[in-house]
Formats: sequence, C-alpha cells, structure tokens
Amino acid sequence: MSNPLQPQQTALAVNKRKRFSKTKLVENLYGYFFISPMLIGVTLLTLLPIIISLFLSFTEWNFLHGFKRIEFVGLRNFERLLADDLFWKSLTNNAILMLVVPATLIISLLLAVIINKHVYFKDMFKVIYFMPYISSLVAVAMVWQVLFHPSYGPVNNVLASLGMDSPPKWLADVHYALPSVMMIMVWVAIGYNLIIYIAGLQAIPQELYEAAEIDGAKQRQKFFSITLPMLSSTTFFLLITGIIGTFKVFDIIQVLTKGGPANSTSVVVFQLYETAFIHLKMSYASTMALVLFLTIFIITIIQWFSQRKWVNY
Repeated sequence: MSNPLQPQQTALAVNKRKRFSKTKLVENLYGYFFISPMLIGVTLLTLLPIIISLFLSFTEWNFLHGFKRIEFVGLRNFERLLADDLFWKSLTNNAILMLVVPATLIISLLLAVIINKHVYFKDMFKVIYFMPYISSLVAVAMVWQVLFHPSYGPVNNVLASLGMDSPPKWLADVHYALPSVMMIMVWVAIGYNLIIYIAGLQAIPQELYEAAEIDGAKQRQKFFSITLPMLSSTTFFLLITGIIGTFKVFDIIQVLTKGGPANSTSVVVFQLYETAFIHLKMSYASTMALVLFLTIFIITIIQWFSQRKWVNY
C-alpha cells in the first residue's frame, strides 16, 4: 500500500538537500574569501619564487641584463656546485651548527623542569629567558661582539684575571669563531624552547606522577619514564623547527663574522646571499637554494619517519 505522504516527504528531503548545499557553498565562499590574503601571499612570496628559482638553476642569468639574456645551460650549475669547495665548506658548517639544537633542547628542558617545579616567580624567569629571543638579533650580535673582543672584551678580561695567559680570540680565531657563534645561538634560542617545554610540562596529567609516587618511583625514574615520553611530541616539534632554523641562519653570521675568518663561519644562506646580490650570479645562487631545499627536505623526511619509534601522542 503506497504512502500518500511519500511525495511530500521526498520533496521536503530534496529541498533540504538544496538548502544544505547552498548554505555549504556560501560558507565555503566565505572561508575562501577570508583565507585569500594568506593564499595570495603564499603563492606570490613562496610558491612562485620556488618555481622561478627551480627554472633559473638550469640557466645562466644576470638580472642586470634583463630577461632577454637568459641562457639555458642544463646541469652546468650543478656540476660547478659539486666542485665548489666553498659551498661544501658552508654545508659542513651548517651540519656542525645542527649540534646547537640538541644542546638547546637539553638545557631548555632542564631549566623548564626546574622553573616549573622548584622556583617561585615563574613568570619573571620566563620573561628573563625569553628576552634574548624577542630582542633584535642584530643588537644581540653587537653586544656579543663587544663581549668577545680579543683585547678589551669582558670575557677575555675575566679569563685573564683568572690566570689564563693567552685567552682565545673567539670570533677572530679560525678555531673558535664557529663555536662562539654556536654558543650565541644556544643562548638566544633557550627562551623559546623553554616556554614551549613549560607549556608541555603543565599539560602532563598529575595523576601519572601521583601513581608513580604510590609505586615508590624516585624523581629520576619519574623524569625518564613519565616526563620525557610525555614531552616527546614537543621535543619532535622543536627538533624539526630547530634544525630547519640552523640551515636558515644568516643575520648573526652577517653581523658577527661575515663568514670569516677564512670562511670558518660561512654557511649556505650567507654564501647564497653573496652569490646572488654581491656577485650578481642569480642562476648559481638558485642552484644553491635548490640544493639547500632538498637537503632540508631529506633531513625532515628522515626525522618524520624516525619519530614513529620514539614519539608518543
């Protein structure tokens, strides 16, 4: 027996679907409208330069000559890059700078644990440690340049007063320049990592620590069995962003050492800048940028797959 209300129910369902589709379409249009400035910015300032850089890496071009002088050279820039000792020296320095990341993570985590549990006026210490990170890196670099001055710097004056006959020349010494830059980078980055770690510590359920105390766990056991595993996702985030940051370092090198002495602090981004805007070799600089991008991408992929074995969500 047929239902006399079925046609009406069918019509209502169709109208409801139409209204739902129209509402969803309007909501999507509003969403695209609000994110359009970001999409336009990412397209013009990120995606388009990447595509242009990829194209230029296979050409020979000086931008002062205009687009009519672009010459396709194939893989010649890559062959030249493979034989460039300065580029490999810069890439090696970038690899050494990655040691800044684990050092920063360890110091920041220890400070975060101490401040979170054993220190009064927590907010004051957060501000103190965060100040170097939000300060102008150029100003910070200038201050450290004065501190590390070979003859009149406070650091060497203190070392001399303690009985050291010939203190290091720090930024002016081939052997100490890169470690000096690394120490400054650690000092600057501690504040940011500290804030992230404290937020992660405060998100750990206290019931876990209470259960561990009932079972007779000591502080060391609670740290390695509860705190570290629960902070593994935070550590993974800081590890990836930190390593990417070490490959992007430029301003502190430009202000402190300009890649010297004897290219001991030269990094890929600094060499890329000099190649593109000092020597005006845009194509060769684009080749460096492409190799740097692939290097960071490969390292990030390795980290992403390895995190499955040690990161707990």
